[in-house]
Formats: sequence, structure tokens, C-alpha cells
Amino acid sequence: MPVDLPFDDTAFEVESRAEFDLHLARHSLAGLVILGLRLDLEPPDFTGVDVSDTLFVGCRLSTAEVEIDLLRRGAHLVPPFDTRPYPTHPATLYTPEDLSFGFAQGGFAGMYDSQVYQHFLEHGGATPDIREALAQRLHDAGIDNALGKAVDAWVHTHGAKRAVGIMGGHAARRGSDAYRMAATLAWRLATVGRLIVTGGGPGVMEAANLGSYFAARPATQLQAAIDRLAAAPHFDDHDPYTAAALDVRAAFPAPPTAATDVLGKLRHGGLALPTWLYGHEPANLFAGQIGKYFSNAVREDSILRLARGGIVFAPGWAGTVQEVFQAATKTFYQTDGPSGAFVFLDRAHWRDLPVEALLRPLLAKSPHGDQSHLVVVTDSLDEAMAALST
Repeated sequence: MPVDLPFDDTAFEVESRAEFDLHLARHSLAGLVILGLRLDLEPPDFTGVDVSDTLFVGCRLSTAEVEIDLLRRGAHLVPPFDTRPYPTHPATLYTPEDLSFGFAQGGFAGMYDSQVYQHFLEHGGATPDIREALAQRLHDAGIDNALGKAVDAWVHTHGAKRAVGIMGGHAARRGSDAYRMAATLAWRLATVGRLIVTGGGPGVMEAANLGSYFAARPATQLQAAIDRLAAAPHFDDHDPYTAAALDVRAAFPAPPTAATDVLGKLRHGGLALPTWLYGHEPANLFAGQIGKYFSNAVREDSILRLARGGIVFAPGWAGTVQEVFQAATKTFYQTDGPSGAFVFLDRAHWRDLPVEALLRPLLAKSPHGDQSHLVVVTDSLDEAMAALST
């Protein structure tokens, strides 16, 4: 009998054909959840295999007769939605290569990411019909599942307090002071073992993932990369913006460890959680792992839930301010456990938007004790690092 292989830590979930074949050789799939496999290719022989209470989610099977046989023998099937350009139950998070697939042939409009966004718009956008809504919910459930496993692997090795969120304006131009500050801070955090978590958009978010992507390289190379990216500063110039990102990735490839396992990918680029609700924004191609959602609400909550080591708020406007107080609610009630610092970069910006004056008295009234000391407003990256290192 073959020995167990280290596929992942989820003993009852099967996400690869190799893992599936291991269980098939033991003649039992009973109680397992089989996620998104192409079982119509080199179709397995289910003869004599126990499939009682096996759940096939988003899998493709070779014939209707195979599906009927599995159902008769106690399996459950949630079929894929064939007309969708996205998987209805992704088993893993996306990579930059996944989202940018098709750019070389069709430009920005031909990318996988853009095609899914176009489908999203054509099927009701934020208010889809029931069939589309079900397909999107299944997709996002798969992303939730894959995200949970990736984060669990990180936490098991590094601890929850080593994940730092970096928020800020999507309109920050490549090469701007705000962009360079976010990238440099993320680079410094990543070099000391912090997981960078962003909303996966352009501007400050791209800068943060870029800084993490360069964690194994000197700061001079990070600045050189920013200079190259600054040739296409505006995210609304979709094709040159995307081409510049791919050019930088080619000029400064990630180390081999960033392609071999989830932890390696997270160490070089961090984690990004974007949404197709804002699909007009080009994909952030510097994150190591990308959990792209249809639901913006789920995505927003996930970012703030994961950032237990603190959150950096670079200059931003309505969306960033919303995230500030959404995070404050979690910290006030300790919904997800103790919180790290709230670091606000750029004193002048946060003086014009006086969130500090609201946050300090609010957090002082937390039922878990005075939390107002968590608020740090600074222009100093050294001070930011100190606050996020406690």
C-alpha cells in the first residue's frame, strides 16, 4: 500500500489528481470531498471503489452514466457550471500567471482576469441572476477554502501576529512618494518575516505586494523596479500598465522557492485579496498568492481578519477610511483576537482626515481594555517598523 504523500493538511479534501489516485488505489473515496478535478481526462475506474458519502464539487466526469452510477452508490455531485469562464470550485488560490494568462496574445482584454470581469458585467454585476449567483458563491467558497489552508500553513510556521495588512489609495501613481513609501515599508517588513496582506488593487496595494516580491533582493533593485514601472504610472492605461508589471517580473524573477510551495509564494509577494466588483482595475501581478473574489464584502472582511500583526493605512480616501473603521470595530470587540498597531502614514494626510481624533476615544472604551495606544500616526518608516514589530 502506498504511503501518504504530503499534499496538504486537509485529510478529507482532495485537490489534485495525484492525491485522488492515491485514495483510488486504496479502493475508497468514502467521506472525501473531491474538488474541481478533471476526471473526464484519463477517466478513473470506479469499479469496486467505496464512494459512500463522497462529495464531488465542480468535478468533470466522463459520462452521464458514470455520474448516475456514483449517485446510486451513495456519492453526492455538485456539477460545474459549464458556461462560466471561471471554475465553480477552485482548489487553490490564483497566481499572477493565472490572472494574466492570455495577455501575450490578446492584451488586457484577452486576459483571464478581464474575461471573467466582462462575464461578471454581462450577468448583472453586483446583482446577478440566481444561476450566476450560485456559481459565484461556489467560486468564492472555493477561494475561502484555499485561503484558509494557505493562511493555516503560514500561521503554523510563523504565527498569526506576523501578518500585516497594508491599505491605501488605489490611485497612487507608480513612482510617487506614497507608492515608494508603501513599497519600501513592505520590503522592510517582508525581509524580517512578515506576511504582507493587501486588497490586491493598484496604487498603494500594488506597491506593498511589490515590496514583498523583492524581499530576497536589495533595496536598490526595488527602487530600480519602481523606476521601470513609473513609465506606465496610471492604472487606467490598462495595456501599458500590465505590460510594465510583466516586464519587471521578467527582469527580476522570483526565486525558485516562490514557485514550489504556498509558503514560498507568500514569502515573495505576500497575499492579495482583490474583487471583480472593481474589475476595471488591472490585476496586481506582484502578489505571491491571490484570492480573487466576486463578493467585495467577504473580501474586505477577510483582509482585516487576517491582518493580526497590525495594519498600515497609507494615504487614501473613502475606501481606505471605510477600512479604518471596519478594522476598528474588530479591534474594539476583539472579534478575531488581539490586534496589532494601526499605523497611519503621512501626518498631513491624516490631519486633513482626522480619524485619529475619532479612533482614540473609541478604542479607549473597548470592553477588552483601553486600545487607544494602538494608534500611531507618523511620517517615519522606522517608527512604523517599531510599532509593527511589538
